[in-house]
Amino acid sequence: MKYKNPVVKGFYPDPSVCKVGDTYYLVCSSFQYFPGVPLFESRDLINWTQIGHCLTRESQVQLRRVNSSGGVFAPTIRHHDGRFYMTTTNDTTHQNFYVWTDDIRGEWSEPIFVDQGGIDPDLYFENGRAFFMSNGMDDEGSSGVVQCELDIETGAKRSPSRTIWQGTGGRYLESPHMYKIDGRYYLMAAEGGTEYGHMVVYARGDSLHGPFESYSANPVLTNRDLGGYELQGVGHGDLVEDGNGHWWMLHLGFRQIGRWLTYHHLGREVFLTPVTFGEDGWFTAGHDGITLTSFNTDRIPDTVVQQEKKVYTFGNTDWNLDWSYLRHPAAENYTLSVDRAVLRGTDVTLDAASSPTFIGLRQKDFDATIACEIELSGGEGEAGLTLYMDENHHYDLALRRGSAGCEAILRLNVGDIKSVERRVALNETRTTKLRIRSGHERYHFFLVQGDREIAMGTAQTRYLSSEVAGGFTGVLIGLYAVGEGTESAFVEFECAYA
Repeated sequence: MKYKNPVVKGFYPDPSVCKVGDTYYLVCSSFQYFPGVPLFESRDLINWTQIGHCLTRESQVQLRRVNSSGGVFAPTIRHHDGRFYMTTTNDTTHQNFYVWTDDIRGEWSEPIFVDQGGIDPDLYFENGRAFFMSNGMDDEGSSGVVQCELDIETGAKRSPSRTIWQGTGGRYLESPHMYKIDGRYYLMAAEGGTEYGHMVVYARGDSLHGPFESYSANPVLTNRDLGGYELQGVGHGDLVEDGNGHWWMLHLGFRQIGRWLTYHHLGREVFLTPVTFGEDGWFTAGHDGITLTSFNTDRIPDTVVQQEKKVYTFGNTDWNLDWSYLRHPAAENYTLSVDRAVLRGTDVTLDAASSPTFIGLRQKDFDATIACEIELSGGEGEAGLTLYMDENHHYDLALRRGSAGCEAILRLNVGDIKSVERRVALNETRTTKLRIRSGHERYHFFLVQGDREIAMGTAQTRYLSSEVAGGFTGVLIGLYAVGEGTESAFVEFECAYA
């Protein structure tokens, strides 16, 4: 069959995967968004359904005053002795920790902290023992992939932290994962930075603790030299075997907005690439070490059909799965139902590294039409749609009520430049419809009155890209309200992809 990449679209970076029985489970980074660490399942590796989050309580993760792209970094999911474990880093507090559950659809434990620094932690189990790895510095001051043995019940170290591999020389060594395959230990990681030079590298050895011999043809997977190719930034992968002797890599990558336009704003997404072991025990990945927009493979039966959801509404999304808050929300400011979202504003704006009244859905493709109707009531304030990259980079199409009356506005926020591009006075605000048309290179904003569209303006997508804004996230389509006493009801929301 032929499948298309990415297999999970939108801002779902740093994937990690494990297989239990006939089901695959996958987790991704969430940074400053809450709930933390989205959790997916699949039976065929190409159709993924979100079933929860690993971090659903404020007690599990500290996100208050966390800057954009801080907070929860690259997680790893593993299964051992009937229990699931997810380990991750809160990069803002500089703490590695893990949580566990015996019910993949239930609640996860309180965090168990590990006294080892670095980022991108990994757990490996063997013969009743647990080993922890991260990319950082060991107890002797040596940097690289650092390993220690853990008491899995308490998180206490049972051995010193020791550097076991220092990579192949590429910058920003990260994302270490350990596997035992056919009696050998394979240590896979990423280098080059999670940008256009990103790559997957690996080494192998006869001992869990090394020494490790690097694969002679590293990087095993990268799109770094493909100028003008849609898929870029390929790296940070995790291996999984499908039960039929075939190996796969789930990894991140991103789609740039145009062939020669090196910007991406949808975030880093999840890609699936076939892996093949040779007779010598070394493996290769993809098409000559490259990830493609689609793969023809006989590893997945032709009876499997890759599904793609094209329309997202209040009615066909789950507030607890598909939508995200900025940091820890004040629950009393949200009343969410199957066909309506009532948001109560505060004095916290979208420009603050705090928790404004905001709930967002990841933008999953370039071409889309986004629309909703808003009823604005209460005191002075505003409510509307935002295309949100971070507190310094977002485009807001909103209704605003002040002492002089009510108006519709388009505000563009790019770094220190915050400009209201257009204002349209409104006679009444009982129900007003807003619409955004999205393309690869531009967003187009409209106020809708009856059958008439009033153009509010346009804005380039590149100014919401990681190349301009920095950071590791992607655009969320947000509903928001600002202003003490302001209450807004969002009705008939729809995001339809072409």
